[in-house]
Amino acid sequence: MPRELSPGLKILWVWTLGTAAVLVTSVVRTRMRDMENLINTEQQQQQQPQPQQRDTAADT
Repeated sequence: MPRELSPGLKILWVWTLGTAAVLVTSVVRTRMRDMENLINTEQQQQQQPQPQQRDTAADT
């Protein structure tokens, strides 16, 4: 026995699922951006001391 949903209830379910999808996407994008910033910061910190070491080694 199939159950008929009213149009208002269908719209409510679409709205709810759409909102959930937007929120999940937002959280994932934020976490990805934070992870990229962390990786970039670590790479920049690793790259900065290397030229200084080369310069001091070349001076001696």
